[in-house]
Amino acid sequence: MARDQIDMTPLQSRDELVAWLEAGIKPPSEFRIGTEHEKTPFTLEGRQPVPYEGARGIGSLLEGMQLLLGWEPIMEQGNIIGLYDVTGGGAISLEPGGQFELSGAPVENVHQTQSELMAHLAQVREIATPLGIGFLGLGMTPSWSREQIPVMPKGRYKIMTNYMPKVGNYGIDMMYRTCTVQTNLDFSSEADMVKKLRVSIALQPVATALFANSPFTEGKPNGFLSFRSEIWRDTDNARSGMLPWVFEDGMGFERWVDYALDVPMYFVKRGETYIDVAGSSFRAFFEGRNNSLPGERPTLSDWANHLSTIFPEVRLKRYLEMRGADGVPWGRLPALPAFWVGLLYDDDSLNAAWDLVSHWTAAERQALRDDVPRLGFKARIKDRYLFEIARECLKLSHAGLRRRNRVDHSGRDESRHLEPLERILESGRTPAEEMLDKFNGGWGGSVEPVYQEYAF
Repeated sequence: MARDQIDMTPLQSRDELVAWLEAGIKPPSEFRIGTEHEKTPFTLEGRQPVPYEGARGIGSLLEGMQLLLGWEPIMEQGNIIGLYDVTGGGAISLEPGGQFELSGAPVENVHQTQSELMAHLAQVREIATPLGIGFLGLGMTPSWSREQIPVMPKGRYKIMTNYMPKVGNYGIDMMYRTCTVQTNLDFSSEADMVKKLRVSIALQPVATALFANSPFTEGKPNGFLSFRSEIWRDTDNARSGMLPWVFEDGMGFERWVDYALDVPMYFVKRGETYIDVAGSSFRAFFEGRNNSLPGERPTLSDWANHLSTIFPEVRLKRYLEMRGADGVPWGRLPALPAFWVGLLYDDDSLNAAWDLVSHWTAAERQALRDDVPRLGFKARIKDRYLFEIARECLKLSHAGLRRRNRVDHSGRDESRHLEPLERILESGRTPAEEMLDKFNGGWGGSVEPVYQEYAF
C-alpha cells in the first residue's frame, strides 16, 4: 500500500470521481509495470516476530534503510512508518504485522523489475542482517499465532483492526499474518480497461494456483494450498470478491465509481489524524451525511484513500492491480508481472485470453474462485481442470512476451522470467504441495526449515 494521497480539494460532483479514474488512461507506448511484494520479518535467533520498537526493531530497520537510500521518510505521530523515493517513485511501507513491502517504481519491462528487486534485497539485507532480522517468502506466517504478532504504529490499522471482526472471521489474519505479491498494469482506454479487468478477474484463480504458497498455520498443515486466498473469502465481502457486475453490459469507470461509493469506508485522514468512520459509505460522506464529519464534503485525497481500501481480486485505481497471488521466495517474484504482462500487454494474447474466459458464467467463475484455495490445479470449471487452463495461459503469456521482444543485455526477452512457472507446471504441483511433501518427508513434520529454505 503506497502513501496516503494528499489533495484537499473538496469534491463537488460524481463526475470528478469518474475523471480521477479516467486520468489513468495512457497510450500503450507509456504503459508501465509496477510490482509490490510483502515479506514477513523474523528474528534470525528464535524465529520470532519483530517488534516495531527497540534497537533491533522495524523502526530501526527503516531508519537504517533511510540512511542507506536517502529516501524521504514517511512519518506518523513521530514514528517512521515508510520511505518514499522522490526521484524513482518507489516506496517502502509497513503492513499491519510488520510485513515489509516494496512498492516498486513504474518500470518499462520485467528485466527492470528483476533488477529493482535484486537491488532492494541487497539493500535490505545490508541493514537487516546486523539487526538479526531475516525475511520469509511465504503467503502466510507458518508458525505464529495472532496474539504473538506485534502491531505497527499506523492509525489506519487500529481502525481496521477494530472493524474487521464485525464483518468476517479472517480479517485480522489477512492484516497480520499474510503476504502477497501483486502487479499493477495500465490501460489505453475505457474499453481496454474493461477488457483487461474482465480477463484478469476471470483468470485470477490461475495466478492463485501458480503462486499457492501458504499451506501452514501455527506449525501445522491447514488443509489449504493457499490459505491466504481462503482468508479473503471471509475477510469483508462488501469490499472483496470476483465482482460479477464487471461482466455485465454498461461496465466502465462510472460503474466502478458507483460500486466504490457504496463500499463501507474505514477512515478519513485529516492532517496526521485518522478519524474512524468505519462502516459508513462514501456516498453518505459525499452527501454531507457522515456522522463523524457532519456537513463536510470529501476531498480527492479521501477518494484516493478510500479506493485503496477496496480489496477485490483485481482492483481499479488509475491502473489495474492483480491481487490473487501469495507471497513467494525472491526467485519467483518477477514471474508474476511477467505472467500478466504477457497476457494483458499483447493484443493477440489478450484477445485469446478473453476467448478462453468469455463463456464462463458468474456462478462458474465464483465456484472456481471458491475451490482454488483448497484444490489448486485440481479445481475445475466447465469440465476442465484449472491445470489445463493454467498451461494455456502460460503459453499465451509466453507468446505475448516474445512478441513484445523487450530484451535484456544478454539478448533474452521477458519470457525467461516465466521459467519458475514453467517448472511448476512441469511438476504438475503447486508450490504449496511441494512444501507439504517436504513437511511430510525431509522436514520431519516441522515448519522450522522454511525459515532457511524460503528466506530472502
